[in-house]
Amino acid sequence: MSAARAGAVVTGAGRGLGRLIAAALVERGHHVLVTDVDEAAARSAAAGLGPDVSWAAVDVRDASQVTAARDRVVAEAGRLDVWVNNAGVLVTGPVWEQTPEVRRLMLEVNALGTVNGTVTAIEAMRGTGGHIVNIVSLAGLTPVPGEAVYAASKHAAIGFSLSTLADLRLAGLTEIDISCVCPDGIWTPMLHDKLDDPASALSFSGKLLEPEEVVAAVRKVLDHPRPVTTLPRGRGVQVRLADAFPRFGLRALPWAVARGARVQRKMRAKRDGGS
Repeated sequence: MSAARAGAVVTGAGRGLGRLIAAALVERGHHVLVTDVDEAAARSAAAGLGPDVSWAAVDVRDASQVTAARDRVVAEAGRLDVWVNNAGVLVTGPVWEQTPEVRRLMLEVNALGTVNGTVTAIEAMRGTGGHIVNIVSLAGLTPVPGEAVYAASKHAAIGFSLSTLADLRLAGLTEIDISCVCPDGIWTPMLHDKLDDPASALSFSGKLLEPEEVVAAVRKVLDHPRPVTTLPRGRGVQVRLADAFPRFGLRALPWAVARGARVQRKMRAKRDGGS
């Protein structure tokens, strides 16, 4: 085997934010394995990112598929340095209107997928070091009407990440870092599809982030690991205060939802060619 290079895996990287994170890792000199549940999307993304990028169809709910992805990047690059858990699913609406299958999908992709990726990465990074970046959400820090199960899955992801980081430190495994990046609404295909959905109004109530802003945050934590990064920072302060004082936070939610609905209407009008 040739000298080890910096190997990286990005899940849910067939399009949108995941693809941009993969591109940033390529720029940083990593050999990147792009994974996505959509085989065609993973293949296309890898082809567009350059010759030092490979791809694999991976369902993050299946631990054996996640492990196979890890083993592949280690075989190709010689070691695993970065693992980004980015794959996610968002279905909006009151929880009582969602089917058991939909609820399970969000919990398994967003929470179990993060668990599977983190554990398999730790196994490869022990002794050599590495960095796990979990793309969570501000929904992991605060109540989100219309997104109850999604928020539950993201609360689970951040709770798991921080608890595992504590376990690593107690075990003396200081060479492995875990960083959670928690953005507000990002203008990606996931949110494009919610423009006509009133149940997702809260996601439009703050400053809609450009994907590049989240990629910049990922670059920053790779250089300077941080357990939790919120985007935008001011919005992060707001949601933490709302979570600390839930009675007052819940009272403010109708205002935030109404604001988000107004933004949705304006964006729909612009999309449809109106004023």
